[in-house]
Amino acid sequence: GKRFNANPIKREGLLFQLLTFFANWQNKKIFWALKNINLNLPAGTVLGIIGKNGSGKSTLLRIIAGIYQADEGAIQTNGEVVYLSGFSHGLMPKLTMKENIYLIGALLGLSPKQIKEKFTEIVNFSGLNDYTNAKVYQFSSGMIARLSFSATIFYAGHKNPEIILIDEALEAGADLEFQTKSLKKLEEFIQGGATVIIASHQLDLLERYCHQVIWLDKGRIIKNGPPQEIIAEYIKLNQ
Repeated sequence: GKRFNANPIKREGLLFQLLTFFANWQNKKIFWALKNINLNLPAGTVLGIIGKNGSGKSTLLRIIAGIYQADEGAIQTNGEVVYLSGFSHGLMPKLTMKENIYLIGALLGLSPKQIKEKFTEIVNFSGLNDYTNAKVYQFSSGMIARLSFSATIFYAGHKNPEIILIDEALEAGADLEFQTKSLKKLEEFIQGGATVIIASHQLDLLERYCHQVIWLDKGRIIKNGPPQEIIAEYIKLNQ
């Protein structure tokens, strides 16, 4: 389980924090983003996660990745975990694209020499060759998704992870050509026996690749089973 404070104190000075703290003491609301989640995945499983925005998909992946800590229960993973996000998680907006590529590599434990060896491949795969010296805050959401996915997926290939977490990384602002390239890279990991967990709104993608799908709603698993069965029921209820 994972909970958040629904009305957190804003960082606006000590006096404001004190006044807000006492004002909200009696009305403090706890929001459970995840509750009673139980998963046991054999190695090599490809799991899909579906649900509306706010259902807890990203929170679950971030707990598995170790970005968040669970407030109830425990997470046990066996092997190297790589987290791929379609959002700007891990990127520094004031750094250039090149600097971010080196930063991501360093955070994932690669040496400067190893990063340099992968740099051209990453840039070519992203299709952002003309923007290597541009600041990331100038990028569109689609460009950010391309950069984040390209850097992480090539570094992941170097580390050969046992577990890959994909948080809407195959759809965030990407065109069809980039999605096709990304899926080919994903297939390489699946064929290599990695455990893959994909949170996505692309239901056809999940039906194609996943062995199992869970349906999250308000932080709880309400359905868990074969992709075709779970997805068909999800579509029927959300038409």
